[in-house]
Amino acid sequence: MIPAAHPLPHPAPAQGGAAPPRWQALWREAVRDPRELLALLGLPCDGLDPDGAGISYDAAAQFPLRVPRGFVARMRHGDPADPLLRQVLPLDAELRPMPGFGLDAVGDGAAKAGHGVIRKYRGRALLIATGSCAVNCRYCFRRHFPYAEETAAAAGWRESVAAIAADPDIDEVILSGGDPWSLATPKLAELTDALKAVPHLKRLRVHTRLPVVLPERVDAALTAWLAALPWPVAVVLHANHANEFDASVDAAMQRLRAAGATLLNQAVLLRGVNDSVEALAALSERSHAAGVLPYYLHQLDRVQGAAHFEVADEDARALHRALAARLSGYLVPKLVREVAGDPGKRPL
Repeated sequence: MIPAAHPLPHPAPAQGGAAPPRWQALWREAVRDPRELLALLGLPCDGLDPDGAGISYDAAAQFPLRVPRGFVARMRHGDPADPLLRQVLPLDAELRPMPGFGLDAVGDGAAKAGHGVIRKYRGRALLIATGSCAVNCRYCFRRHFPYAEETAAAAGWRESVAAIAADPDIDEVILSGGDPWSLATPKLAELTDALKAVPHLKRLRVHTRLPVVLPERVDAALTAWLAALPWPVAVVLHANHANEFDASVDAAMQRLRAAGATLLNQAVLLRGVNDSVEALAALSERSHAAGVLPYYLHQLDRVQGAAHFEVADEDARALHRALAARLSGYLVPKLVREVAGDPGKRPL
């Protein structure tokens, strides 16, 4: 997500004076002030961090708070250690310089293959559809990404689609961001209409957190667009804790499955959020109950500002072994790390 110094517009309103879709209205009502967020949860404005630090308005100025109110409603009232709250609340710890943590944790810059296009792995191209998100996760590996210069939509998709069309080795396009489903559905249709002209494209993948944090985004227009696409579509969701699921999320997942999408979940292992066997097992079981297959459990990308979330590799491996001993195999996500220059995610 783009930092405060380079703000991106909210989703555009509907044309012709019509009322915007409900999800866009909810987007605009998102909580943006840390004091309001804490007040909604009945919490004080200091002493929230386990190390004694509190909320940081300097961190919020560098990387703004944004969280939909429906997601806030899933947080535990009065609990400063709530796992959903910890994912979004700006803390003093983000401002501590840490060796080994940088601005481009996964080598996106070196993998640029065209305007808004990143090529890291054989056969796949990642398209930065937008820099906008409905929620700003404090551990986001693209929190420092130069979206203003590298968003595919900025050039009306022309350069990005041309780069993909020029490489016959690419048979899968991954829509990423930001969150691609923060774009209005007609804008998404404009993009996929352009991609239909690429003869070697066989699959489409969407990386999105919106169906989890703003399930109203999965409306009739989006599912109609999804069902009409000419390729098999995998929707890779992002939930880190079982409490992120509720009845509204379950319904959104049902609508996505009915539109023909394969649903997978990728989580990030986060200290203070899901770094226990109990939390990870509950996440796998709850996501599967919603029709979403556990896919990846990522070790933290070492991006500047996120060091307080890191879990040591030795501890991560021990958690994963315990998870594998506890759950059926199809419920155990792959424990991986993304390493710049590797031909794929590195198993741990």
